[in-house]
Amino acid sequence: MTDTKRLSVVIITQNEEEKIEQAILSCRPFADDIVVVDGGSTDGTVLIAERLGCSVYHNPWPGYAKQRIFGADVAPSKWIFFIDSDEEVSEELQQSLLNWKAQPENEIKAYTVYRIGDFLGKWMPRGEHLVRLYKKDEVRMKDVLVHEGPDVDPSAVPCLAGTLWHHGYRSIQDHVQRFNKYTDLEARKEYDKQRPFSLMRLLFRPPAKFVYTLFVRKMITKGIAGFSVAFFWMYYEFLKEIKLYELYGREKKREKPVYVIESEKRPV
Repeated sequence: MTDTKRLSVVIITQNEEEKIEQAILSCRPFADDIVVVDGGSTDGTVLIAERLGCSVYHNPWPGYAKQRIFGADVAPSKWIFFIDSDEEVSEELQQSLLNWKAQPENEIKAYTVYRIGDFLGKWMPRGEHLVRLYKKDEVRMKDVLVHEGPDVDPSAVPCLAGTLWHHGYRSIQDHVQRFNKYTDLEARKEYDKQRPFSLMRLLFRPPAKFVYTLFVRKMITKGIAGFSVAFFWMYYEFLKEIKLYELYGREKKREKPVYVIESEKRPV
């Protein structure tokens, strides 16, 4: 009989008292330990995590990737499964993780899960495959400003059966605020990589994203909710590019012009 793998669940959080209990409880069936890294909550998030038996670490918010890296580093197990505080592991995915733990180690160092999100009370018709389970001594988290994840191609690793439910929708106001924050980070990431602003991207990517989201991802089947998701992603693409333009404009303003004063010519 083989020894089961040990698995640490890592959850980074800040002011998520309404969501975090559901996330923690959904991980209990397969987790050997649950690490919660709090970035400075002022609500009851920490108390809930402690009451549910999690190991809670306080780390002032350094950014998404750095906070996940911190959580993986302090977790006692070499295998890490990470979720957000507004996500929930389905029963099928719980069983997949239990089955995976019972199998002997092999050459596979990471796995994806299938995540589906909600919006305006409806589950979206299509989700995405994300790397959420990885071996921390052989795979590292990408240290980027936004859209962080283990440095593995999702298409090159197996997917665990089941669903990771993303209860991400709170309100339109919250959605707008989140998109504003994420596009700030996206623009800064591209600016730091010295990717130039593109007028063509500004003009064509937003409507292309709208059409792709509405028809290819089948959001049109979800009525007002689906149309809103498509519109928000169009808005996201526009904000990301126009903010990149703004960053280059600010940098240009900082460059002080050099004035050459020619000496006045006087007649002799």
